[in-house]
Amino acid sequence: MEHSNNSFRLTSFTVFLTRILISIISIGSVMGTAVSFTNGTDQQALLAIRDHIQEDPFKVLSSWNYSIHFCNWYGVTCGLRHQRVTVLNLSSLELVGSMSPSIGDLTFLREIILENNRFHSSIPQEVGRLFRLQFLSLYNNSFQGEFPSNLTHCSDIRVIDVHKNNLEGKIPTELGSLSNLLELHLSGNHFTGKIPPSLGNLSTLHSLSLSENNLEGSIPLEFGQFSDLEFLELSINRLSGTIPPALYNISSIQYFRVAFNLLSGTFPPDLGFILSKLQMFLVGGNQFSGSIPASITNASGLVQFDIGMNAFTGSIPMNLGNLQNLQSLKFAGNMLGGSNETVGFSFFTSLANCTNLRILHLNNNSFKGVLPDSIGNLSTKLISLRLDENYISGRIPEGIGNLVKLQNLAINKNMLTGSIPDSIGRLVKLQGLDISRNKFSGKIPSSIGNISLLSILAMQGNMIEGSIPISLGNCRNLQELDLSCNQLTGLIPREVFSLSFLSLGLNLAQNRLTGPLPPEVGKLFNLGRMDISNNKLSGELPASLVGCQVLEFLNLQGNLFEGTIVPLGTLKSIVVLDLSCNNLSGTIPESLGQFRFIQYLNLSFNRFEGEVPYSLGRENISAFSISGNKDLCGGMKPLNLPACPKKIPMKPERERLERKPSFVLILVAGITFILFMLLAQILGVLYWTRSFKSKSTLESPLGNQYPRLSYAELLQATNGFSPVNLIAEGRYSSVYKGILNNGEQEVAVKVLKLQQHGAKKCFMAECEALRNIRHRNIVKVITSCSGIDFKGNDFKALVFELMPNGSLESWLHPSPSVLLESKNLNLIQRLNIAIDVASALDYLHRRCEIPVVHRDLKPSNILLDDELCGHVGDFGLARFLLATTNKGDSGLPRFLLARPNKSNRPQTRSIGAIGTIGYIALEYGMGRAASTQGDLYSFGILLLEMFTRKKPTNSMFRDNFNLHSYVEMAFPDRVLEIVDPLILEQRNNESNRTGRSSSGNSGRLGECLASILRIGVTCSAQLPRERMDIEAVLMELHLIRNVFLGVGL
Repeated sequence: MEHSNNSFRLTSFTVFLTRILISIISIGSVMGTAVSFTNGTDQQALLAIRDHIQEDPFKVLSSWNYSIHFCNWYGVTCGLRHQRVTVLNLSSLELVGSMSPSIGDLTFLREIILENNRFHSSIPQEVGRLFRLQFLSLYNNSFQGEFPSNLTHCSDIRVIDVHKNNLEGKIPTELGSLSNLLELHLSGNHFTGKIPPSLGNLSTLHSLSLSENNLEGSIPLEFGQFSDLEFLELSINRLSGTIPPALYNISSIQYFRVAFNLLSGTFPPDLGFILSKLQMFLVGGNQFSGSIPASITNASGLVQFDIGMNAFTGSIPMNLGNLQNLQSLKFAGNMLGGSNETVGFSFFTSLANCTNLRILHLNNNSFKGVLPDSIGNLSTKLISLRLDENYISGRIPEGIGNLVKLQNLAINKNMLTGSIPDSIGRLVKLQGLDISRNKFSGKIPSSIGNISLLSILAMQGNMIEGSIPISLGNCRNLQELDLSCNQLTGLIPREVFSLSFLSLGLNLAQNRLTGPLPPEVGKLFNLGRMDISNNKLSGELPASLVGCQVLEFLNLQGNLFEGTIVPLGTLKSIVVLDLSCNNLSGTIPESLGQFRFIQYLNLSFNRFEGEVPYSLGRENISAFSISGNKDLCGGMKPLNLPACPKKIPMKPERERLERKPSFVLILVAGITFILFMLLAQILGVLYWTRSFKSKSTLESPLGNQYPRLSYAELLQATNGFSPVNLIAEGRYSSVYKGILNNGEQEVAVKVLKLQQHGAKKCFMAECEALRNIRHRNIVKVITSCSGIDFKGNDFKALVFELMPNGSLESWLHPSPSVLLESKNLNLIQRLNIAIDVASALDYLHRRCEIPVVHRDLKPSNILLDDELCGHVGDFGLARFLLATTNKGDSGLPRFLLARPNKSNRPQTRSIGAIGTIGYIALEYGMGRAASTQGDLYSFGILLLEMFTRKKPTNSMFRDNFNLHSYVEMAFPDRVLEIVDPLILEQRNNESNRTGRSSSGNSGRLGECLASILRIGVTCSAQLPRERMDIEAVLMELHLIRNVFLGVGL
């Protein structure tokens, strides 16, 4: 019995063991099948990702095929154990496309690196399935839509970087549950709403960047829970309230940036002790108050300290010299300095120890006292020093000449006295010098001529005496010279009028200058504003004055000029003309009433005589005075002048002939009527015949010099205007790709939408402009058609040379729905295109027989040929700058002439008639007529957009904060932070390939970009007179390119 039981137990154990073995074998087989299936899934997922990429300029995905194991594909890394994809790195390859939802099938994926590409569409929700994901970098793409909230399922994620995309909506609250997150970068998107307090739960977070969004509300109190935070970036939002006190207790913080918000409150006195690791502290453009914590000098690693544009009071800490690494110190726009003159600038002594200091801005404060000699001991690396708008007294120390790398020096609007030190001439790198509105005396030192790079020199509002130094003629880059309101004597040197770059203004008013106005004044053909009023200048006005073609403001009032007024009718841009209080005589020229833009005309207190031209009573002249000229007569009734003497009557014989009825006149009138009727019948027959034939033969409004094409030929060339051939569409037209001459010539056919109001006018404007202009950087027109299509409808089209690389818009801001045939533009390519556009404007403004204003300059109107040369197109809104205002005088239709009338004033519903929002010159919004300065504004915005890749209509720009101010506030130390990262990436890649020093390249690159953006900022200035002239722009761009490439150096 016992043996039987033992046998039973043995048998049962054997069966049990057998079942276990079978199960193990089955599980192994299933697992083997699963692994095989999953590996195949990885491969299929990668192929799906490849299929969603539309452009691969470097052909890196050519390796993604079945002939190579997917673990060896470019950018793919697999784990050694399971042969599963763990890393997908396709960064900086200029890829265009969307992210495939199949990425969620790569379940072993730990890193996704797609930064610096052109991915668009939304981030797929399937990313949330990657529970092993640790690193997600989608920086600098064009992803859209909301941030995927289910990404929080990736509980092991360490880094999320999606900054510089187009994401929108609210920041998901669920992000606060990612307990392992170290870095969160959401800057440069369009997020709205409040910052989720749940982010404070991310106790391990090292870096948080939420800047350049539309966030509002306060900084969450929960942020005080961060224990290891090093980088906090909340700038350029709408945040308000105070900074949570607990935030100051995070001793690990190195970068603290909350600039340009609505934040308020004070800083704790022990700030520098708690945040001793600070390297960057940027809080400018808020509403902070109180005093600067003296403890800040304990943060010895501080590089940038910016508290500008707040309401701080008190004095500057005395021991700033402890900050050995300090490069930028900005205290501008506060109430610092107080009433203690003994303290004043004593901190300069210590500041001299900051040998790396490059920027020192103390302007717009309440500093008092004298400048110490220790100013000359400041860092020799200093490039910008601003002390303007304070209460500084005393002299400028001679030691100022030791700051040999200064590019900008502003000490205007103070109470400085004494003479201008001769050592100022040692500052040979100066570009801007403003010492205006002080109490300086003595002479202008001749050493000023050593500063050949000087572009702006402002000395007005002092008591400077003596003559204007001839050496000023050496400052050939001067764009603005203001010596007004001083006590200068002697002649105006002819050398001043050789400064051909003078464009922003020449102001010598309210001095004691004598002698004639030299004829060389006509050389200032770029000058927009000249004021030499209230001097003792004499003689006749030089006829060469008409050479100042772009002059808008001319004030010669209060001198001793005599003789007649020279023909000034060619000064087409003049807005203000003041010739009052002189000894001018003769009659008032009729041409003074023909200025199109004139708003102020003062001819009072001279010796004019005779009849006042009726044209001087026009509505657009808002202020007009001729008082004090007793011998004037006639004119408009409101002038209340006596009637002019009647003219001598005609001879009696002629008078009788004129009064005598003549049968000859009656006979001639009858014959004329009969001939007119016959001619009308003939024209009617011709019109009917032409209408009948127009179905097959159409006219070219461009003239006989262009070949004629029929509607049928264009229909065939564009495959019946097929949607497949459609390459662009706008408000007034559609553009189709076509093929002419038996397939030998590719063209772009622009078909007008004649049902759109204003389309026909745009067509005529473009035809008239293109008929008169020829330039290598203007799109070449081949012909045009104007007639009737096969349905009897009016048809109008322009045929252009096809630009194979599309528009600049498609390169800067690719559309997700369009397959791009392009590559990213590098620095030199962008600079070359900028030069091309400037060359076209220079031709249109200065070298055309009749100057042309484009009025709609923007990236979509800049077309690129196969060599990436820029060509300006779309002249549908162009206007000619003519002094005449009727078709008979100019040969042009009235609507093509730029003039300030009611029809040109912009309204909300007709904004498209004057250009495109974001690129329209500000003065157009106030009713000003089209001008070359308007094009310069658009060019400036275009230039800024090209190198920052930010549209002027970006949602981050609001109220008074725009693309212009965004770039301006980054000068000069943060330029590399705002430029298109692709430029920097490409330069770094080039440095790696060539083996050159990246630090040297970075310095030269920064200088190049700063110079380019400075032009953009100047051209997009609010006031037209502050913008650069197009000739100066073109010369500077050529110089920048040559310096960067080392050409001719």
